Formats: sequence, structure tokens, C-alpha cells
Amino acid sequence: MSDDLILRLCASIENHQPMERLELALFIEGVAQRKFPVDEIEKWLRCVHMHGISVAETTALTQGMMNSGAALEWKGLANVADKHSTGGVGDKMSLILAPALAACGLRVPMLAGRGLGHTGGTIDKLESIPGFNCNLTPYQMQETVKKVGCCIAAQNEAIAPADGLLYAIRDVTNTVDSIPLITASIVSKKAAEGLNALVLDVKCGHAAFMKNEKDAIALAQSMVDTAKGLGINTVAQITDMNEPIGSHIGNALEVLGSVLVLQGKGSQDTRDLVALQGGQLLALTGITSTRAEGVKLIHEVLDNGKAMALFVEMCVQQGTSRTVAEKLAIHPEQILPQSKKVTTLYSPNSGFVESIDAMVLAEVARELGAGRFSMSDSINHVIGYVLETGKNHPIEKGKPWISIHHDLELSSVHLARLRNCLKISDEQSAEFQRLITIIT
Repeated sequence: MSDDLILRLCASIENHQPMERLELALFIEGVAQRKFPVDEIEKWLRCVHMHGISVAETTALTQGMMNSGAALEWKGLANVADKHSTGGVGDKMSLILAPALAACGLRVPMLAGRGLGHTGGTIDKLESIPGFNCNLTPYQMQETVKKVGCCIAAQNEAIAPADGLLYAIRDVTNTVDSIPLITASIVSKKAAEGLNALVLDVKCGHAAFMKNEKDAIALAQSMVDTAKGLGINTVAQITDMNEPIGSHIGNALEVLGSVLVLQGKGSQDTRDLVALQGGQLLALTGITSTRAEGVKLIHEVLDNGKAMALFVEMCVQQGTSRTVAEKLAIHPEQILPQSKKVTTLYSPNSGFVESIDAMVLAEVARELGAGRFSMSDSINHVIGYVLETGKNHPIEKGKPWISIHHDLELSSVHLARLRNCLKISDEQSAEFQRLITIIT
């Protein structure tokens, strides 16, 4: 029976005919209730990936996935906001942004994912904090937001359960980069949070799922149209993902990098991207009248400690002991797990950093244990890098440019690939801008 239904849906897609709405709804319900074998669901995913589906079908798929589980409801003037990133290398914005937005007066019930393909996941990062519990029920999410102003929770069986299984299968079947599937996956979860406002960070470049600006804009427009169709005030920011974000890459190391920014220090690149996204949300919800004012307010709560205070409270509310959370805020390196070995690479020449290949960094980290290749793989939280430099920075021959945090011995192949990541030029190029364009 299920096989017949999936064959009919696939036949419609292959012949560029609309899928029957009732059959699509039955399929989503069956996925949510785990009625279909994984290999049959995989057929449908591969079909959508190869042939695509229409905007109307994407919206119907999104709504069906949202309605497959619970939705959060908020009383009074909601001002409920969130952001989503399509995934980058060193993309730790959520960990900083949720408490920073809460410090500015927004409610942030953030649902986040695990690593997908070569990119790290927010949930994997947070689980490197001792005691931190990402597995909140919808009720616990609402209670945490009521007490703290924000939470970051893993998608669970209660919220958009159809997406949970589809997401996991996409990760290991190379069907990640389909615009309708990405749109439905992201927007269904965000809509279930009961949002007023949403910022989408759509990565574009060599280390993104969308390699060029045209594809990134197509995805951004699809998500903006779908989210607005569901009543959420939405803006997408297309950002550059050729260079790694900030100085810290890898699950536990990105928590460390996030704490540094929350201390009012850390990577300027990371901080600026948080302020760009946060400033947009503050303007969308009317807390500030412009994005520029919103950006300024985000910088203020990072500098005055208000964002850090809420980060600590969020950790405590989500299971970390107060002693550990408070120590994490001051001496994160004493709390977070660390690798057995650290190998430093040195610059072969003097000049200016032309580029650091984010994709190679991500691929090698994944091979060393920072990511998954199958649904059953476990993550090694300590694997990653600390960068001592970035694009356009001056560098001297013999100075360290990267520390590799690893448990296993590095092979000659891995070392050669990592050394080749760094490109040095005699001349400094134009100022590097993360933001490429904005889609409203």
C-alpha cells in the first residue's frame, strides 16, 4: 500500500504533474508516524531532488510537515523571533544570538538541528557543554522561554515529526541540496515555533550547499515566500561562505568561541554576523526602527554582559549545574572537553591571507570525527581548529596560522590538505564583506 502511494507520488513528480494533495498529506502523515520503510521514503526524496516540485506543492508540503506535530502558542504581544542558517563552517551564531535577542526583549524559542553533510549542527555543539539538555518538550520550551527569554532545543518527535526522519535520511543520501526539501524542512519547524519574525541566513560559496549567488537567491526567495505565506514576517540575508566564520571551528571549540564573543571579546567576524542577524530581527519586530539601530543594540548587550547573563541562565534552565554554567562563562577552557593532541601549522611565506579553504577544513574535521557519515555515527566533540588569522590579514613566514585539535594521529594526506588550505598573496585584496545581498 505504502509502496503504491510513493510510486504514484514519484510518477507525478517525474511527469511534472502536480502531486495529489490528499496523497501528499497521507505520505507526510505516514512519515511522521514512521509507517514507511526508509528505502521507500528515500525513493521519494531522490525523486524530488532530481525533478523538483512547484512553489504551491512546497507550501503544501511545509504546511503538512508543520501540522504533523505540536505548535507553540504565545499569549499577549508575542514578539517571538528566530533565525535559521543553511549551515556554514564555524557557524556558531545561534549560541550567541538567542541570549543576545532575549537581552533585547524578544522571545526566542529556537529549534536547532544536528550536523548536516559537512557542516556542524548547533545541537552537537551545545551537547559538548556538561549537563546541557537539548531534548525539551514543547511545554518545556515555552516554560524556559517564559523564565529566561530563550531556549535552544533539538527538533523532537512532538514538533514537525515528519521532518525529523526526512532530515536524517537526507543527510546520508546526498539529497540535502534540494530547494523544496530545504524550504519545507526549515520553514515547517520555524512556523511550529509560533514566530512573528524570522531571519534566514542563506550561505553562498564554495563551502555552502548553494555554491553560487543565483542558487542562494532562489533558495532564499523560496523560503521567504513560503514563510510569508504562513504569516511570518521574514527577511533573508545572503552571506559569503567561502571563508570559515570566526576563529573557532568544531563542536566544543565553537562553544568556546561563542563564550569569548559573549564576554565582549572573541572574533570580530563572528560578532559582526551575530549583530547583522540580530539587528534585522529587532527591526522586523519593531524593537528598533532600523536595522542599524538593532545592530548597535546587539553590540551593546554583548559588551555590557546582559547577553552572557542570559546564556548562563539558559544553560542552567536546560540542565547544566549553576556552578558549571558560571565557570563556563568565565573559564570555558576549564569546562569544555579537549582533544588529546594539538598540532600547529606555520605560514610558509610572508604576505596577506588571500583565502582559507573552509570546505577542506570541514571535510578533514568530519573525517577526523567531528561529523557523521551515517545516521548511527557518534560525534567527537573535541575535534576542530583554532585559526590565528583570516582573509586579508597580514601574516609572517614561520608564524602559526592554525591549531588542529585531534585525537587520532594526522595522516600525511590530511596534513597536506590542511597546509594547502592557506593561500597567501603579496597584495592585500579589497575589504571582505560577509553580507552579499538581502531578500525581502
